[in-house]
Amino acid sequence: MLTQSLTLGFLLLVSLLPGLASGRNSSQFLNPILPGFHPDPSCTFISDEETFYCASSSFNAFPGIPIHASKDLTTWRLLGNVLNRESQLPELAASVGGTSGIWAPTLRLRDGTWYLVTTMVQDKKAADDPTRWRNIIFTTQDIWNESSWSDAVHFDFEGYDTSPFWDDDGTSYIVGSHAYKVEPGNHLAKVNLTTGELQSNWTNLWAGTGGLAPEGPHLYRKDGYYYLMIAEGGTGLGHMETIARSKNLYGPYEPNPANPILTNANTTEYFQTIGHADLFQDAHGKWWSVALSTRGGPAFKVYPMGRETILTNATWEEGAWPVIHNPVRGAMTGWPLPETGHHLPGNGPLVDQGDDDLQFPPGCQLPPYLLHWRPPVKQNYIISPPGHRGYLGLKPSKLNLTGIDGNSAPGGQTFVGRRQVDTLFTYRVVLDYNPKEAQEEAGVTLFLTQNHHVRLGLTLLAASNTSSTLTPHFRFTTEPYSSAAPPFSVPVPNALQNTRLAMEIKAANKTHFSFAVARADRKDLTVLAHAPGEIVSWGFTGTLVGVYATSNGGNGTEIAYVTNWRYKGEGQIRSNSSSATRL
Repeated sequence: MLTQSLTLGFLLLVSLLPGLASGRNSSQFLNPILPGFHPDPSCTFISDEETFYCASSSFNAFPGIPIHASKDLTTWRLLGNVLNRESQLPELAASVGGTSGIWAPTLRLRDGTWYLVTTMVQDKKAADDPTRWRNIIFTTQDIWNESSWSDAVHFDFEGYDTSPFWDDDGTSYIVGSHAYKVEPGNHLAKVNLTTGELQSNWTNLWAGTGGLAPEGPHLYRKDGYYYLMIAEGGTGLGHMETIARSKNLYGPYEPNPANPILTNANTTEYFQTIGHADLFQDAHGKWWSVALSTRGGPAFKVYPMGRETILTNATWEEGAWPVIHNPVRGAMTGWPLPETGHHLPGNGPLVDQGDDDLQFPPGCQLPPYLLHWRPPVKQNYIISPPGHRGYLGLKPSKLNLTGIDGNSAPGGQTFVGRRQVDTLFTYRVVLDYNPKEAQEEAGVTLFLTQNHHVRLGLTLLAASNTSSTLTPHFRFTTEPYSSAAPPFSVPVPNALQNTRLAMEIKAANKTHFSFAVARADRKDLTVLAHAPGEIVSWGFTGTLVGVYATSNGGNGTEIAYVTNWRYKGEGQIRSNSSSATRL
């Protein structure tokens, strides 16, 4: 079990509750359930399969829209990614902006067909530009086969955070949000979910309780009421979940007097920004809620893993309002966790699984949890190239990780990474690389977006300002510039030239990362730089760690070879305590 941050009281709790670590036969569970870059969760329970399924947002990451499954709400396996072929949504390759891409998917099963409704957003366009929003539907009859997901089917809606709903007579609708219209709120229309054809006009159902950005709507039908649950307050510290209901689908909707029904706003809790929730039942009829959350406390300065998925339990009595149990914390007590005698199928990785000496043998494919920033230029990634069996060859892109302007990257960027899913971790790769042209560069990166990342690379630069002789250098870059970690370049010592290098990123505490190098056959690495977590605490996503190769705008073509990819989780911090203790 990965390590947890524990106060003295929680340490005592662990000693008294042996079921806490495993989650089995216990009412104790730990948050987040989907750690790292897994925002905007949408979850459902399929009783015939005794399985919970969750989708989450992926923004510009590709493959995108990961689907995780669980039998017990504590162990989550990656089934695959809904968006796994560039041809499904070619627009993603041209997205501009670190907060663009896939926003807020909703996952539902109806009559044997899975529906994934979401929005492809061009967030750098004006809010009133209708081309900013492209609302789409993906479908499959086999959620365990990612290649079976359809191409995107478009439907017309000037907004985002779209979610499907079926009325008692089987009529299909979509509800979505727009915070920027003359009439902000959450809008409903009858939509053919196969063709995307609009079969009615959009009607504004409810604009919330007055909080910023009423969004993230889900409709539920229960006990003769239509319940409309939304997020308000923006996705920062004011984030909250509110709900209204009506006897009529088109309203008027009466707000819950107890709103907000879920929030950690205006508290000192370590888990903040809680909202964008979904509700579902288990096999015993017990209600649960998932939502996004950010770890870091009300200071809201250091949260490199970004928005993650948390779990809490709820009650929803007949004819009453749902009650979601607050506050959300790292250690929770709720309903008894589901028990099942069935093994979770599939061979995908667990959400918090590490990498132990990942190599790239001939004929293999990249694991489904490895990510690019937008769809990759496939020929830039070579499995076991000649002379480098077990390596991943990286052909350099002209653009580096910043791209043109920190927002766009026409022609692609050579980068592959994985989510940071632990507060404390060590990530290490072996790099075999000898740049031949000036500015050729390859190395490791702590990557959030093009305009928020840190990288340490091996490159070829002039020996001095007065010399044209090129020599290998280590170059450290922060984007944006940080006075706490200023960029620099230093010549590579002779002992580290013309040899394979181990390159490492390590989070030894919750606020800073170290970047280190050594010969590949050495275990003791030399730390070259530290970077504060504030650099990658921004936006809507979460940090990735990975490798890159670039010519930095030049004509270099030298391939960088990577192997022995390792990611080891070394601690979760789940409270305001800064310590981490292994269970």
